[in-house]
Amino acid sequence: MNKVSIKLTPVDMESREALAFRSGDTIRVWSKIQEKGKTRLQAFEGIVLSRKHGKKSTDAMFTVRKVSDGIGVERIFPLYSPSVDKIELVKKAKAKRAKLYYIRDKAARDIRRKMKSVMIENETLKKKKTEKTEE
Repeated sequence: MNKVSIKLTPVDMESREALAFRSGDTIRVWSKIQEKGKTRLQAFEGIVLSRKHGKKSTDAMFTVRKVSDGIGVERIFPLYSPSVDKIELVKKAKAKRAKLYYIRDKAARDIRRKMKSVMIENETLKKKKTEKTEE
């Protein structure tokens, strides 16, 4: 009797299982987007915050965060989704935690710190201008 192998998804499960990215790594995810009857690929590059539900489970997911125009954007991708065309590893990093959710707060703190320094610089410039006009 001949064995018949049935492939239920168009995703190559073995290649996705072999992906060796972890939290802290920078990856580029190419996702398929349909617009006006055409399909195009769109890249989403950012830091992996977390990986959930293991590597072999069909429910495996990962969260990627990037900063676009000063605004943090996060997307959650299913690992074995047919809408994900390919996943490229851009940069490896060594993180001491499995979930890097603290990066959200860290980014907000850095922005606040920058805003304070800009405000202080503006105030000092205004003071200098007023001192020059008084003389």
